[in-house]
Amino acid sequence: MGNASNGRTIVAANEPTILATSMGIFAPGRAGRSRRINPVFDLAADLAGAADPRICFLDQAQGDQPAMLTRVYEGFAGSRFRMSHLALFPMPNVDDVRAHLRAQDVIWVGGGSVANLVAVWRVHGLDEILRECWEAGVVVGGVSAGSICWHAGGATDSFGTTLRGFTDGLGWLPYSNGVHYDSEEQRRPLMHRLVGDGTLPTSRCTDDGVGLLYRGERLVEAVADRPGVSAYEVSRGPDGSVRETPIGPRLLD
Repeated sequence: MGNASNGRTIVAANEPTILATSMGIFAPGRAGRSRRINPVFDLAADLAGAADPRICFLDQAQGDQPAMLTRVYEGFAGSRFRMSHLALFPMPNVDDVRAHLRAQDVIWVGGGSVANLVAVWRVHGLDEILRECWEAGVVVGGVSAGSICWHAGGATDSFGTTLRGFTDGLGWLPYSNGVHYDSEEQRRPLMHRLVGDGTLPTSRCTDDGVGLLYRGERLVEAVADRPGVSAYEVSRGPDGSVRETPIGPRLLD
């Protein structure tokens, strides 16, 4: 059981928890089902031990775009989640950033430019605040840039349409991270090259619709919001060869 904030008892994850994904806000369409938020958020709430989960969305990778924030609020409307967001452009939208984030059950980071994301976080000291939250049991996670950021690095289009290696992640997870592995043709060969030449350490990669669940630095499982997709571990052998090992995901419902 956690502490109390504004009269509310906070129940935290029993280990530092990260959900690093290539998953969208909404679940993929399935026959006979109306549009709904991605089941990865229910997983995040369960990991946090929260029946009425508070979730905060961070969109600094896109510069806190109003259209994205509107889409997120609309997506969570009517759900059990108590939605908020933290904006840093043009200035923080809450008076006490640390207190607001520490009061959350889940912090979710959107996609965009991972290089800009971590740079802005560092200017505001948010990297340190987020680590406090993670260590205190707030479940942190995100998609694309919001997945790579927790790792040592990955492949990014932050610098242009041609993907480049990124080595300045927060490094809470001592691996690199490849996202959108099956949907963007540059991703797989670049991750193989970057791991093979030692630019990046061993990488955990996700097809679209796949996420990786970490407790501490330990990979617990891969999960998916659709069938037919996978996660992968890309590692470098002693002779410099690169090995790709599939990690079969559990299908979320």
